[in-house]
Amino acid sequence: MPKMHNTPAGRVFDVFNFIFLGIIALLMVCPFLYIIAGSFATEAELTRRSFFIIPETFSLESYKYIFSTGTFTRSILVSIGVTLVGTLVCLFFTFTMAYPLSRKHLMGRSTIMNLIIFSMLFGGGMIPTYLVVKSLGLLDSYWALILPLAINPFNLIIVKTFFQNIPLELEESAKIDGCTEFGIFWRIMLPLSKPVLATFALFYAVAIWNDFFSALLYINDNTKWPVQVLLQQIILLSQTMLNDPTSMGAEYVEPPEQSLKLAVVVVATLPILIIYPFLQKHFAKGMLLGSVKG
Repeated sequence: MPKMHNTPAGRVFDVFNFIFLGIIALLMVCPFLYIIAGSFATEAELTRRSFFIIPETFSLESYKYIFSTGTFTRSILVSIGVTLVGTLVCLFFTFTMAYPLSRKHLMGRSTIMNLIIFSMLFGGGMIPTYLVVKSLGLLDSYWALILPLAINPFNLIIVKTFFQNIPLELEESAKIDGCTEFGIFWRIMLPLSKPVLATFALFYAVAIWNDFFSALLYINDNTKWPVQVLLQQIILLSQTMLNDPTSMGAEYVEPPEQSLKLAVVVVATLPILIIYPFLQKHFAKGMLLGSVKG
C-alpha cells in the first residue's frame, strides 16, 4: 500500500500545506521586520509610508538618542544580572519544591498542592504584596525584583507532573546503591530534566526581563532601574520634549518620536532573541515532557 504522501492527492496536500503555513509564517514575521526597519527610518518616512521592510533613508538617530543616556549601560547590566540571578533562583525553588511534591509518600502533600492551586486562583493583589516586600526590607533592593516571582504555581505543577512520569524503578535502584534523596535528585532527576530546565529557564528569563512594573513599585533609586523602566522613561522624556521644546534650551534637538518607540522595542527584545536559538532544541521537547498524559 503506497504511502499517503507518495500519492497525487498527498503531494497536492503537501504543496497546499507548505503554501498555507508559509503565508502564516510571513504574516507573523512581517510586523517584526517592520519594527526593525522603522527603528532605522526617519520620522518623515514613517509618517509617509504605512508599511515597509527596507527604509529609504538609513538613520541611527533613535539608537543614538537611546545610547546617549548615561545610565543606559548600567541599566542593561542591571537587567542582565537580575535576569540571570532571578532565573537561577526561580529554577532552584521550582524544582526543589516540585520534586518532593511528586513523591506520593510525602506527608501533607495534598494540603500543599491545594494551597498552590489556591494561589493560582486567588492572588493577594498589588497593595498586600507591596506591604510584604516593604516589611521584609526589600525596597530599593534587587531582590524585590526576584523573590516575589520566585515560584510560578503553573510552572511548578508542570514540573511536578514531569517528575511523576519518571519511572520509580530508577529511584528504587539508586536507593539500593546507597544514594540519598538529595543524591537521587541531583544525579538522576536533574540530568533527566534538562529539556524541562531549558524550557522553564526561558520562561522565567523572559518574564523577569520584560517585567518593569515591579521596578516601578519597589525601586526608587534610578541607578538601580532595569532597562525596561529606563526605556519607558526615555519615551516619556521624549514626549515631554516634543510637547514643550522651548523649555529645553537653544541646543535642543527634537527626538525621533515614532522611530524611537520602535527602537525601544528592538532593544528590549533583542537579548531574548539571541538566547532563544541556544534553547530551541530543548524547548518543544520540554513542553511535551511536562504535559499531563491521558
